[in-house]
Amino acid sequence: MSIKKVGRREALGAMGAAGAALAFGCGSSPTSPDTTPSNTTTTGSTNAACAVTPGETAGPYPSLIDLYRSDIRDGRTGTVLTLSVKVVNVNAGCAAVASADVEVWHCDSAGNYSEYGTQTNQNYLRGIQTTNGSGEVTFTTIYPGWYQGRATHIHLEVKTNGVSRKITQIAFPESINTTVYRSGVYASRGSNPTSNLSDGIFADSLSSELVTPSGDPTSGYTASCQVAISI
Repeated sequence: MSIKKVGRREALGAMGAAGAALAFGCGSSPTSPDTTPSNTTTTGSTNAACAVTPGETAGPYPSLIDLYRSDIRDGRTGTVLTLSVKVVNVNAGCAAVASADVEVWHCDSAGNYSEYGTQTNQNYLRGIQTTNGSGEVTFTTIYPGWYQGRATHIHLEVKTNGVSRKITQIAFPESINTTVYRSGVYASRGSNPTSNLSDGIFADSLSSELVTPSGDPTSGYTASCQVAISI
């Protein structure tokens, strides 16, 4: 599969000195909430409400380059996760939004990010897809690992015409996290000590950011969410 790489992200400048010491994101740091425009919402697998809810901060580890690809594993092992995202517009009765860029990024089974620290030359578990006529994209990845201070999560950003419309995060049920973390490459680290409700990001918005995957650690999981943006 060809990978399209486009220069450094302009948003990186806003990070300043962010890195391992910045208190947010998927890597090795604890967290603190940030404020971002409240113009979109992520809903769970079965929740298709046409409503707008607060977004979440991007965290300290956004992509340094743009990678257009559907399979973002890039050699990282773990339980396969097929994640589908649908983008809709609340100002058009939640009609599908075509030609939107959806980017996802998350940590590996050991809680590490690519492109930072000792992983500077790696691009694993990052990717962008452009929505089809039904407003949908699908990524092949692995179930995210965890790091100290954050609940298990995946970062997600939606852009239209090059403008960021939504930055959010996806949470997973504790029962599935526990099942996955007892198996395969995750087992040596055990369960995530930070629950969804004790996480500073998800504590006030869990119902609108929780997805419920189906499957098992052996055959893999599938999950879907809807992102409603206001354009």
